[in-house]
Amino acid sequence: MGQVMKVIYIPAKVKHAGIKELMSKVNIKEKFAIVSTIQFLDEVKELEKQGYLVLGQILGCNTAATKGIEVDAYLYIGTGRFHPLNLAFTSKKPVYILDPLTHEFTRIQEQEVEKYEKKKKGMLIKYYAADKIGIIISTKSGQNLFPRALRFKKNCGKKAYIFMCNNVKNLEDFQDIQCWVNTACVRIIEDDFGVPMVNIRDVEKIHKEQPTYQVSFED
Repeated sequence: MGQVMKVIYIPAKVKHAGIKELMSKVNIKEKFAIVSTIQFLDEVKELEKQGYLVLGQILGCNTAATKGIEVDAYLYIGTGRFHPLNLAFTSKKPVYILDPLTHEFTRIQEQEVEKYEKKKKGMLIKYYAADKIGIIISTKSGQNLFPRALRFKKNCGKKAYIFMCNNVKNLEDFQDIQCWVNTACVRIIEDDFGVPMVNIRDVEKIHKEQPTYQVSFED
């Protein structure tokens, strides 16, 4: 018998990013709270000693840390625009960005939110119209939603096929698939695969609002 190897996942965290010093670049007139990603969160939490309101970690698919907090704006400390863009979309409030790597202080513009919203709506329309869909499943730890995907396949009311893949590519080769449902990392849909794609959480909401499907999507 072969030896069983244990896989250990260790979060990669950035140290000594100089976030305290970079806060001098922040110019926000509204009452705001701070959010970040796991890579910078330890250092960001140190800002609480300066009197700042730090809510914690957000993801592109999860902004639960901001729920129930009465503020007028948010400051996202981290890299990239995907996480803060989703926060701006869901909260309908101004979202500012302080990038510890580039040292830039910017803001999510209304045009970005509108473009993001139009893209999501456009993909959902294509999902509505599709008779045959492909469901993408990853085997990676933290991204494997196989039971959830199977429930969705059973209850979505469409011809659905499961695709197990950790490296998503060449989706256009499956010409019979009219729309793809992603159950892996939500950021996959940022890439342009040349095919319609939605995240499972977005279309789950559709079916939850249609009681004729009698769907149960609890994790």
